[in-house]
Amino acid sequence: MKDEEEFLKQMENLQVPEIDPRQHPEMVKMAIMNAERSAALGVWLIVVPCYFLFCVFMYYFFHINAGWFGSMFKLMESLEKTPYIDFLGPLILVVMPIVCIVINALAITHVRVQKHGPQQSKVREFTITIKIKIWNILLILLSLAVVCIFIAYVMTENISIKN
Repeated sequence: MKDEEEFLKQMENLQVPEIDPRQHPEMVKMAIMNAERSAALGVWLIVVPCYFLFCVFMYYFFHINAGWFGSMFKLMESLEKTPYIDFLGPLILVVMPIVCIVINALAITHVRVQKHGPQQSKVREFTITIKIKIWNILLILLSLAVVCIFIAYVMTENISIKN
């Protein structure tokens, strides 16, 4: 009986922490996208352009024109010559890596706007935080390299065709 009374006294004397509901949203930093899901999606968005680059590399540098290397070139040529789906080649080879860059950048970037001081309406702080997620950063760099390589490839092809 004595233990129950002591327990009840202790419970009555407990101090409840005060929570300011205005401060809570300032403390929470949420990602716009999930890092694991965006990395998985990014892998799928970068596979086809990387495969095409691999085929181009094998064709031009090792002069290998095997069945599956040549089939990739024939597929891209057929996409380019078909009237209503000629936009599909650049979409696959350039836009997909750009989408991969965007979704992975959104997954690792956190943005926060915070007001400070007694004059909270006048003083604001804008914070951008980038979490170090290796797979997302690698996919961003790989996608950026793919886009740069395709731009260089298109430029050299156009220069060689004109000359």
